[in-house]
Amino acid sequence: MVELVKAKLSDIPAMQALVVSEVKEGVILNRSEDEVATNIRSYVLAKENEKLVGYTALHVHSKRLAEIRSLIVDEKYRGQKIGQKMVEFTLNEARDMGVEEDVLVLTYLPAFFEKLGFNEINKEVIPEHKIWADCIKCIHFPVCNEVALVYKLA
Repeated sequence: MVELVKAKLSDIPAMQALVVSEVKEGVILNRSEDEVATNIRSYVLAKENEKLVGYTALHVHSKRLAEIRSLIVDEKYRGQKIGQKMVEFTLNEARDMGVEEDVLVLTYLPAFFEKLGFNEINKEVIPEHKIWADCIKCIHFPVCNEVALVYKLA
């Protein structure tokens, strides 16, 4: 049975190993071990027994906006609603933290998020600090074909 748990520093090597192919393909941004460690409290992991099978992070930009980042599920575990459970976990976490308005996601799989209540938005409305802080690190920058979606908390 897969359970969701908060990440620990000792999970970082397994987290880095899980995303190697997606980072190479440019599907997920490369994050250094130091960057993951700095943000370790934002990660939720999906584990079966002690094996890491997926994870995501909730990054808070402001009182009004948070973002779901780095959603990954091991290929062998896809189709079991693990991604959905992690997204629902992060949405509840955003509510519990007091995020007032929206949870953003940039994705190549918009249909997955639309099924969970997210709606597509124009990327030009994303705060500029988001673009410069993360997007500039992407191998696809500045020609981005990710889709921006938001989930309205309020």
